[in-house]
Amino acid sequence: MLDPSWLSLSAHPIELKGVWLGAQPAADRGRAALEVQPSPCSTSMAPSRRVLMLCGDYMEDYEAAVPLYALAALGVAVDRIAPGKHPGDACLTAVHEFLGFELYTELPGHRFAVTADFAAAAANPSRYDALVVPGGRFAEHLSADEGAVALVAAFAEMRRPVVLTCHSQLLLAAAGGLAGGVRCTAFFGVRPVVELAGGTWVDPEPFSLCVADGHVLSAIGWPAHAEIIAKLLAAMGARADAGRGGQRVLVLCADYVDDYEANVPFRALAGVGCRVESACPTKRRGEPCVTAIYDAVKPGAVSEERRGHNFVVTADWADASADGFDCVVVPGGRAPELLVTHESAVALVREFADKGKVVASIGQGHLLLAAAGLLRGRRCASGVPMRVVSRLAGAEVVETEGAVADGKVVTAAGWPDLAPFVARLVDLLGITVSF
Repeated sequence: MLDPSWLSLSAHPIELKGVWLGAQPAADRGRAALEVQPSPCSTSMAPSRRVLMLCGDYMEDYEAAVPLYALAALGVAVDRIAPGKHPGDACLTAVHEFLGFELYTELPGHRFAVTADFAAAAANPSRYDALVVPGGRFAEHLSADEGAVALVAAFAEMRRPVVLTCHSQLLLAAAGGLAGGVRCTAFFGVRPVVELAGGTWVDPEPFSLCVADGHVLSAIGWPAHAEIIAKLLAAMGARADAGRGGQRVLVLCADYVDDYEANVPFRALAGVGCRVESACPTKRRGEPCVTAIYDAVKPGAVSEERRGHNFVVTADWADASADGFDCVVVPGGRAPELLVTHESAVALVREFADKGKVVASIGQGHLLLAAAGLLRGRRCASGVPMRVVSRLAGAEVVETEGAVADGKVVTAAGWPDLAPFVARLVDLLGITVSF
């Protein structure tokens, strides 16, 4: 049986300070078809890079979403293309998760918007600084698509960064890009493909490893996103400064936390040098929280709830204190309904605020801030589900989309707003990324 211990990894920091980076039962969830815009929060993060993401139906959900929102938060434009699809169409994603069987289980994920024309992007790949290809079963189909293979080959020939995770290494193999002993890792079952294509297999140990061999960046999958983000930024010439360094971020979670709202900040902030941990008042370190996916078909509709990935607790509750962290993030989903019943959780977010730390909530995470009295008199962003709660708590709801920072309190309406949400956190934590 494959070891699912990759789920228990905490997100350890990548050293950034002063160096080059290397060499809900919810409405307002129908915005998947909208383009995610770069969201620089400071002049040092003005958009200056453009990345192409090659997509398809049943690509792995996290492996598409985390690079998208993390890069957009840092001011990088991300165009998403898929053969046979047009701007405004959506790709269906897949959740890959170990659920007690000998291989991962595949579950339905989100709708992921296509934002650019495949033919136009393929005709001029030199306008892009990097290519990201998520993992998933779609890679098998695209490996036989001449246009997709030619696009991957073009990036390899230009020696522009190519990010490959899980199963998408098959596309580079089809393009001849592994020949000559290129060092590469992937999901274990892809090892024969790497070796048959002339590559040199690298065991993915630890699972957080991203192997960089020239322009090829490869990983087993989404557990490596912190290293992937850091090494991709480096490959695109980014310089990052983590301020006073080692910013520590705590993500509060419980069962049925929103899938994206927990994992994207967790991985994205680790990718820019933060040490990120997760904690739950009812679980011990190493235990998983089940996540929930909410993705309404149209704006304003109430979406069904689907099971998402597992989100693992990486710190014991006894170790969760405002003295040990610089920021607390409260994701949404249904988890906040449990968190507000634990006075220790309410007191913890209040302690962060009392000590002048950054406090952030997204979606239904506002409920915990409301219970702690932290929204009174503050401007906030809220979607439909939390709008009445926010106003009852004394907040002025000034945005129904995006993210708002009022002092050191950051709020966002929901997961479609993760790029500006993460950007606000990066800014308040004193982290800058420039190219």
